[in-house]
Amino acid sequence: MSASVLIEAFAERRRRGFEESNQERHTSFNPPFRAHPNLYSGRRGRYSLMLRNRIYYWLKPFVPQFLRTAIRRSLATRLRKQIGDEWPIMPGSERAPENWPGWPGNKKFAFVLTHDVESKAGLGRCRSLMELEQRLGFRSSFNFIPEGSYRVPVELRQELTANGFEVGIHDLKHDGHLFSSRRKFTRHAAKINAYAREWGASGFRSGFMLRNLDWLHDLDVQYDASTFDTDPFEPQPQGRHTIFPFWVPNPNGDSIRQQRSAIQSSSNGYVELPYTLPQDFTLFVLLQEKTPEIWMRKLDWIAQHGGMALVDVHPDYLCFDNAIATSREYPAAHYKSFLDYVSQRYSGAFWNTTPRQVAQFCIRVTQATRS
Repeated sequence: MSASVLIEAFAERRRRGFEESNQERHTSFNPPFRAHPNLYSGRRGRYSLMLRNRIYYWLKPFVPQFLRTAIRRSLATRLRKQIGDEWPIMPGSERAPENWPGWPGNKKFAFVLTHDVESKAGLGRCRSLMELEQRLGFRSSFNFIPEGSYRVPVELRQELTANGFEVGIHDLKHDGHLFSSRRKFTRHAAKINAYAREWGASGFRSGFMLRNLDWLHDLDVQYDASTFDTDPFEPQPQGRHTIFPFWVPNPNGDSIRQQRSAIQSSSNGYVELPYTLPQDFTLFVLLQEKTPEIWMRKLDWIAQHGGMALVDVHPDYLCFDNAIATSREYPAAHYKSFLDYVSQRYSGAFWNTTPRQVAQFCIRVTQATRS
């Protein structure tokens, strides 16, 4: 199969997925702090999407990285022309949940920084990224792969938490197969829970933003961060169409409510924290943007509507110390410029905190709403 045929097939799949998601945006959010379990168009659509992704991630290890990047770049460039009016801002996603109390301290909006560490190279850049954010007065969450291509030193996790940063779980193996079957996910969930206890982690994000919100109730976490408001460039492109966090109740929560606390696990439900700013890989590697202007424009819009600006920045793709960036990297100066913009334009107006703190705030609001 030629590269051009692959591009056509994947482009059509993502376009159709985005259109289905766009059609459902008015019913995808059920306030306050509640979401329907699925956004897919029926059982047949869900299984079709799972099958396509399963085939892709089975073939992925056999396709050279440069070719995968070239195909994704071509796909993303073409797709951007088709959905320019819906991305990066999805009209309607600015609606606040019913009974929304606003952010703590009367802050105008929340500003949440997260980092998925995908490789040994990214692991080696975590301290540089932490120090950059510290100098500018920000704190963030670093999500590590428990059984990936690297091992996370205990000293690094301790250093991060000692300095006010958060450590989270990023998938299990990051191979695209976590949700390939219910039975496999159940086995892997037990391992993820063990790592969460060992690391003191209360949050999770899946690899490649693949997800099944129902299955995630198996995890002993307070929050998940595997969704987004709008991101048609992802392999599972259905967005949640909200720039606010929301509560995902367990359909079977009543039967186990007496057994486990929602504050300690997701048995009764968990908070979903969608990322609402485009991923750095999409902006700077696939679309080859030369400035963080899209980040700034989207953040201004989120701030205007009092939402949550949550971004996923990968240390793997950051190029520090004025080194020459490769085709899969971008200058760390772009990220610094963005942080400078936020701190200078919105000084005192935003709540920069860790995802764990946002989730705990939302849990309290949800409990107060129910009482």
